Amino acid sequence: MPKVEITIPEHLEMQIAQMVERGEFVNREEAIEDLLSTGIKAYKTSGPMDEDEGGPGGLEDDGMMGHDDEYVF
Repeated sequence: MPKVEITIPEHLEMQIAQMVERGEFVNREEAIEDLLSTGIKAYKTSGPMDEDEGGPGGLEDDGMMGHDDEYVF
């Protein structure tokens, strides 16, 4: 399986760590893979927005779905 290195905001790392601690995922790798997969499926289902509604690729500068401090999948 290919490996990818990313940098994420600290609050997202803390949320992932909390999900692992609660037993929602076995480890961080599984959590990130599952959450990324879910996000891609949601993106494909809803489709990209017009460029007027959120810039290139439909992502707004202040996070996905218009939230300032969180990403919603």
